[in-house]
Parts: sequence; structure tokens; C-alpha cells
Amino acid sequence: MVNVLAATHPEGTVYGEVGDVTVPLRFSAAPDALSQEYAALRERAAVLDLSGHRLIEITGPGAVEYAQRVLARDVEYLTSDRCMMSLVLDDAGQVVDQVLAFGREDGILLASSCGAGTRLLEHLRAQADDGIEIADRSPELVLVGLEGPYAWGVVGRLIDGELASLPFESVVETTWDDVDIVFARTGFTGEYGYQMIVPREAAAGLWSLSLEHARPAGQEALELAMLEVRQPMPRHEATPGATVIEIGANWLVDVTKEAFVGREAVLAAFESGTGRRTIGFTCADGVPAAGTRVMVGDQVIGEVVHAVHSVGLGTTLGLARVDRDLAAAGLRLSAGGVGVTTLTSPYIVPKSWSIPII
Repeated sequence: MVNVLAATHPEGTVYGEVGDVTVPLRFSAAPDALSQEYAALRERAAVLDLSGHRLIEITGPGAVEYAQRVLARDVEYLTSDRCMMSLVLDDAGQVVDQVLAFGREDGILLASSCGAGTRLLEHLRAQADDGIEIADRSPELVLVGLEGPYAWGVVGRLIDGELASLPFESVVETTWDDVDIVFARTGFTGEYGYQMIVPREAAAGLWSLSLEHARPAGQEALELAMLEVRQPMPRHEATPGATVIEIGANWLVDVTKEAFVGREAVLAAFESGTGRRTIGFTCADGVPAAGTRVMVGDQVIGEVVHAVHSVGLGTTLGLARVDRDLAAAGLRLSAGGVGVTTLTSPYIVPKSWSIPII
């Protein structure tokens, strides 16, 4: 899928493929680009190109009932002024995607995770009953985000200061520059976060104006900030065969629901009490690749799932899936012959937790 905001990105933007989309990884090729964009997310405010998150609308008779069946969380009473995060699972309980579900008067609107829209759309259509309409709205609508401890100030300068203090996961329909938009208080990084669903023809204008008040941050800075607060990232964490429990995303599943696709597999994983668990770790030397064995002495107890260099910590930060009895903070293990220390999350305390919206 072509990036619809590419024409407005700064010269020198570095792009990469994430799933089925091309996204800006960094908005500059300068060596310190990641550090600068990360600092905007954690210290001030950053504008996010979320056009790689596909928007899929579910309508028709029984649309809410259908959504209730395909989403792992309870959305039966999701009103048009609310949104919520949920997993979408297949029959085997494997993660298809992690979505943001917006309540609508005539159905549900889903925002996929970055680059996972094609797989999600195919899954939803395969599960659809007669009369259920599943439409890809991405050719018409674009998602733009704002995050950071002072993102609320940008909201006030761009649209309306009262919107900044909306309760978390609240949604309103409003206008920007005489254009109808959907505005939501949500987020990925633990900082103050907002998302705006904008008509495609107005998206470039909103993006460009946002750049007058906030720095753009690419996918690398966003995913690093997500990792630091243990926000699930399916493309890195949903490895083949891993259960929802092993991934650590069980908070995105409502097991008390009477029925949803994948429920039996999730319940079996809950009841078995077996399998591995995901734990954070840090190490001083190198960045171990995904799949690197994690060991205690000469015993293999798991493997690295994902690791990067953390700008905030000044060292390597990663996730490992290890035997459940060893999924605890403060343990000294090794990965690829390098010593690692397990952590408790969040690994970075967001600045927004101590800054009020004024």
C-alpha cells in the first residue's frame, strides 16, 4: 500500500516495508535522527504518520453481533463515543491482529496494526455472514497521531483545547478547517496520545500544519517507545505457535465472553498453566537477534523475541520468551553468550504520568 502522506514528508525520509505497507522509519538520514524523534515522543510532542494502519468498516444487519464474535474483547455495548483495543484471533487462538475498535452508530470501525491490514481484511471477510458488509475505508480515510507529554498543547493549537482532556478511549466527531474528522484520545507509548481519522484529501493539510507544532517521529522511534511500556507489537511478538498467554497479551481478551473466534484455544491455554512467558531484559553488549537462545548455565530456557538499542536506557532492551518459572525480574541469564538481566515493566516511566493537562 502506497504511503498517502509521502509527498509531505521531509526530504531525506528513510522508508521501509512493514507488512503490506511502506512506512517512514525515520524522517531524516542523519545519524541522530532516531534519538531526536524519540526525544520528541518522550519529552515534547510528536506527530505520527499512521496511514499504514488500515481502516476497515463493518456494517449491515447484525454488524455488532458479528464484531462481537470476531473480536476477543466485549464490544457489544461499544458506543459511538468510545474506542477500545482488542485482539483478533483465528480458530487456533493465534493472533491475526491487534486492532483499535471505534463504536459507530451503524456498526464498528477497526484500525489495524501497522502493515497488517491485508491479513486482517482477509480474515474478517472469511468469517463474515450473509448481509455483513466489510469495507476497506483506507482509500478514503487516513489516520494521523499525536503523542508526547505536551501533545495536549498541540491539540489545543490545532483543533480545540477542550479535546485534549477527553477521558482515555473517548471519541468525538468534530471539525478541523471545516472538515469533518473523528478525534480519539488513545495512544501507544504511555504518553498523552491522540488519533485523528481524516478524509484523504485533507490529510496532507493536517499533517503539514501539525509539523508547525510538533516534530515527526517514524516507526522506529514509535516502536521503541511502545516496547519501553510493554505495549504489544504483534509483528514482533506473535510468533508461530505462541499463545496469547505466552505473548502476554491476555489483557486484550475477555475470556468471560460466551463466544468469540479462538476462545476455546485461549481457555485451554489459561487452564493448562503451562508454556512460556514473555519477560523484558537488558544487556550491555550487542543486540541479540530474534531466536537467540536464552540460557541459565548450560540449560536452554527460552529465546529472544525482539531486541533493539534503547535511546532512553542507553543500552539494549528486549523481550525474551522463557520457561514460566523463570519469568521474573532481576534474574541474570545469558543470550548468545552475553549476560542479560530481566526487568519488570514499564522499562521507562513516561513523562506524561507526572505532567497534568492544563
